Amino acid sequence: MTLYFAPLEGVTDAVFRRIHHECFPGVSKYFIPFISPTQNLAFTSRDWAAIAPENNIGVPAVPQLLAKDAALFLWAAQALCDMGYPEVNLNLGCPSGTVTAKGKGSGMLRDPQKLDAFLDAVFSQAGGSVSVKTRLGVARAEEFGEILDVYNKYPLCELTIHPRVMKQLYRGQADREAFAAYLPACTAPVCYNGDVTTVDDLRALEAAFPELSGIMVGRGLIADPALLRKAVGGPAASREELRGYHDELYHGYTEAFGMASCAVSRMKAHWFYLIHLFDGAD
Repeated sequence: MTLYFAPLEGVTDAVFRRIHHECFPGVSKYFIPFISPTQNLAFTSRDWAAIAPENNIGVPAVPQLLAKDAALFLWAAQALCDMGYPEVNLNLGCPSGTVTAKGKGSGMLRDPQKLDAFLDAVFSQAGGSVSVKTRLGVARAEEFGEILDVYNKYPLCELTIHPRVMKQLYRGQADREAFAAYLPACTAPVCYNGDVTTVDDLRALEAAFPELSGIMVGRGLIADPALLRKAVGGPAASREELRGYHDELYHGYTEAFGMASCAVSRMKAHWFYLIHLFDGAD
């Protein structure tokens, strides 16, 4: 089973990626929460902390870029390639209003012709592998037919589909019927993302869509760091493993932030998910 770790802002940072990969190996790719190239062709200090090669040693990390300007995307993609990253991911799936109002993320799906022009500029000059994460459209799943026609024109190394539309945000159920209908028409390898939180979810997807190149999971792996191990027949995380994992995270954050209070603040995001592994979580 090929499993990818979805990016989650404020949780799946460099400290987390390193420690999860050490304690619960097996995830094929960790997607770095998106960074936005700036007009002055520089990475912010915050973005640099996420992508600095020394912060991702030994971790199969994939940087995710949020951009609507092809020149900015190409600059950042080349810089990341020069750092040794073999793949960059274009985020066309983020539904946040602050992102889509700027015409980025899933806001780019509003105009397939502009999307086509953007991808044409990118793939005419890209020096490395580019993957795309997308939604089905802005308001209706039926929009994906025209959007997919655009994707199929270009040599995406992978297409991750989150089968919701932009206006849904993360509400309602992922539209697996629409995903199943469009999957045969995809020319790029396809990864599924959306509402996968349990071992049963993983196995059901693998059985229903054996041709998938991967399955992307976010919250499910944060809530149960041994999810992949369980899905391939291994044991659940023991109490001792979880304590060691937890303590490694806490000490890693304390070292990174220089303050225990900041480490505790970051740990709260993990506690919110991890508590559900224990009896009496409610």
